[in-house]
Amino acid sequence: MAPQPQAPPHQVRAVPVPRPAAPEIERVRRRRRPSGEPPPLPRHLNASGKWWLGLSVLVVVAWVVVLVTNSVRVVDVADTRVLQAIADLRTPWLTRAARVAGVLATAAGVFVIWQANLLVLVVLRRWRHLFVTVGVGLVVVGVASAMASGLRRPRPYGIEILGSWAGFSMPSLPMTVISAFLVSMAYSLVPAGRYRTTAKWVIAGLLLITALSRLYLAQDHPTDVLSGVIFGVAVPVAAFRLLTPNDVYPVRYHRGRTAHLDVTGARGEAIARALQDQLGLIVGEIKPFNLAGSGGSTPLRITVKGDPETYVFGKLYAATHVRSDRWYKLGRTLLYGRLEDEQPFHSVRRLVQYEDYVLRLLSDAALPVAHPLGIVEITPEREYLLVNEFFDGAREIGEAEIDDNVIDQGLFVVRRMWEIGLAHRDIKPANVMVRDDTLFLIDTAFAEVRPSPWRQAVDLANMMLVLGLRTSAEQVYERARRQFSDEEIAEAFAATRGLTMPTQLRRMLRQQGRDLHGDFLRLLPYRLPPIPIQRWTWRRVILTIAVLFGGIMAAFLVIGTVLGSPL
Repeated sequence: MAPQPQAPPHQVRAVPVPRPAAPEIERVRRRRRPSGEPPPLPRHLNASGKWWLGLSVLVVVAWVVVLVTNSVRVVDVADTRVLQAIADLRTPWLTRAARVAGVLATAAGVFVIWQANLLVLVVLRRWRHLFVTVGVGLVVVGVASAMASGLRRPRPYGIEILGSWAGFSMPSLPMTVISAFLVSMAYSLVPAGRYRTTAKWVIAGLLLITALSRLYLAQDHPTDVLSGVIFGVAVPVAAFRLLTPNDVYPVRYHRGRTAHLDVTGARGEAIARALQDQLGLIVGEIKPFNLAGSGGSTPLRITVKGDPETYVFGKLYAATHVRSDRWYKLGRTLLYGRLEDEQPFHSVRRLVQYEDYVLRLLSDAALPVAHPLGIVEITPEREYLLVNEFFDGAREIGEAEIDDNVIDQGLFVVRRMWEIGLAHRDIKPANVMVRDDTLFLIDTAFAEVRPSPWRQAVDLANMMLVLGLRTSAEQVYERARRQFSDEEIAEAFAATRGLTMPTQLRRMLRQQGRDLHGDFLRLLPYRLPPIPIQRWTWRRVILTIAVLFGGIMAAFLVIGTVLGSPL
């Protein structure tokens, strides 16, 4: 039986070092965006996207008119005249060349392009582009097959068909599918700008060659090819521009986390305009800041004009951050089980509002956090900027020299959060800053109001581990016993293991090559049994089975749709 813990004979409450007040920031008159005016960074299709959508609508209307009026014969006559003129040009060597030129529109060619695109997207972990690509493929194949079955147009008659064919003719299913897959590949794999423009011209050339091949071999009518290409291009263009806009989900191949958004160009201008309209701040420069320590937002250092100029700190959140967090928590649930008090956010607006609220709670409790300055809406329900004080000259605690005073401040932060009923939930070196022997706590996005006792205990253990990176377990433990009892410290390390430590903290512990967690355990007068924080539940079992079954069925459906279609 473990001995009963004894309270320290001289419990001392650390008092944080006073820090200077936040600098005064000059503001100009704020402007309310009038009703009907688009936000600074709207979602748009561009003119070409609207044209393609308009053409696809015209194609669908034409299909319906032809079907209702039974005027297929009129179109057949016109198409046959064109095919007869092309057939007059046939020669043996042109026939061989046409068979080679049409290889992309065969079942094997379509399957190779489809699978290659999906495989590259999986390797690059570009999940949103992957899901849009799969969705585009299913929509295009499904709608085109349904229209072909509804129109029931036969293959060209009166002309010898030299190539393979199956099913009905209108629209040309091979041309529809190959157009959709090639355009999807351009939007999901090629960076926007000059490279994507070049890719579009290459695709146009490939489609032209394939179309001429099928017309030469009399596999399709001209109107079959035209309608198929229009529909096959319009669907992926609209889907990728609406669901994966370049400003939010850029295709890039340089190193960097997908959570870090590009703040140059249109987005940078939108941020500067929104800051002036909504907070009255005149922006001089916007730069990413400390990207290595942030995986769930885009941290920014923003220069604000004034006398003198000063900095403010901004955290740019987008809907992609919320979705990534949701999928991350789902994956952790499948692999490890659900943490007892972990819930995902369901909108970026709620995430930003909650972080601002928690930041104000911590500030009101006299904790060393940044003074909140407000929330800026970039695009409603899609992008928001949380603005607060910038700690100019502060360094991560993993790079700073610390003494007993800084250790006491870090431990006081945890003790004070316990008293006001909060847990930070992400204590790691990147979120603990030091400037002039003063400790600051940042990044309250995942803080929790009225957390479970287990979550509060984890905060204590993680803070002690962070402080021990630059000192020693003995020094931190000795200072901790001045503010916490042995029972509280033992509980903290009983609740803490690899999964509950932030990734950066685990990585830095491995880099140092010492078992700091084990050092703290050896210093404890006794150990408590590990606290179970995760468990198998019926929800986890059902969710795991559903995800596996859904993934297998989706794979069979896509492959069966592509291979089983009459290409």
